[in-house]
Amino acid sequence: MKRPTQTDVAKLAGVSRATVSYVLNDQTNGRVPISEETRQRVLEAIAELDYAPDARAQALRSGSTKTIGLILPDIQNPHFWEVASGVEQEANTAGYQILFSSIPPDKKYSEDIFKNLSHRRIDGLIMIPSFIYHSEEAQKTLAQLLKRRVPIVGMMADLEGVNYKIDRVISDYRDTTLEVMKHLLSLQHRRIGLIYGIAVPELGNDRLFAYRESLQAAGLPIDPDLIVECGPTIEDSYNATRKLLELPSRPTAILAINDFLAIGALRAIKDLNLNVPQDVSLCGYDDIPLAKYLVPRLSTASKDGGKIGREATRLLLARLKDPSRPPQKIKLPAHLILRESIGAAPF
Repeated sequence: MKRPTQTDVAKLAGVSRATVSYVLNDQTNGRVPISEETRQRVLEAIAELDYAPDARAQALRSGSTKTIGLILPDIQNPHFWEVASGVEQEANTAGYQILFSSIPPDKKYSEDIFKNLSHRRIDGLIMIPSFIYHSEEAQKTLAQLLKRRVPIVGMMADLEGVNYKIDRVISDYRDTTLEVMKHLLSLQHRRIGLIYGIAVPELGNDRLFAYRESLQAAGLPIDPDLIVECGPTIEDSYNATRKLLELPSRPTAILAINDFLAIGALRAIKDLNLNVPQDVSLCGYDDIPLAKYLVPRLSTASKDGGKIGREATRLLLARLKDPSRPPQKIKLPAHLILRESIGAAPF
């Protein structure tokens, strides 16, 4: 069936095509002398024909696609769902749609996705730019976007030496890791494991570096056996936790790099006939919705993914209104949430 056009709408309503265009673009409120009766006839014809304007044609005329690109890593992790939800809520309120891409761990595929999105007609881009740090190809694509003056907002940790001259929402877990480590040490934990299940190191260095710093400050050795690198899935963390707990001198507390991986750790602890927190204390990060419903309720830290997404979108919308303003930076502090999964060291 042929898609209806503005000409079809005009014919059914008995008006000119220009009148249909005025009604569609809401130019009848005093700016163009069209009666309310004529406007209603046009709207009824639009409804009867189920007419929808061609988005591509509108974009060419206006120079705006009303579309924002969004790039996030590891879409399996519920934390990033919250970030995406925050972006979408704020964008939809402003009349924008989201074009979403998830960046996989594979470097070449990530570069291709970024390049492909850069060729799309979008008004701006919001992203977690960790995949760019070690990719010359991705950095070239970013430079091309900036040269075209495409507004970009990065959601990221405040990393030394990383300055892409873009607007940024800064949030990390350094301070909350120092805080939870201090708490664990006060409870006499001396063997503390870290499940480092992350595809891109820069996404977890804030926790890794703070973990090491805390041990050194307490005069404790950094035991490489207590830091288990693994993949980003629940099964990966399950296996990593078993590896930790089967050490001759096992940890009495475990930090999982995020709540998603803490779920696998919790299952592994139970399968080894141990209990949380009586035998092993456990803490995650991100405060995903499931965290407070686990048994026991999971201690964690929160950056508020939804707020990060909303603030990033506000920065982008402000950049669209004022392209020449200096790069902006918003810092959002994380906070520690102590629940039932942390207790005193058992020995």
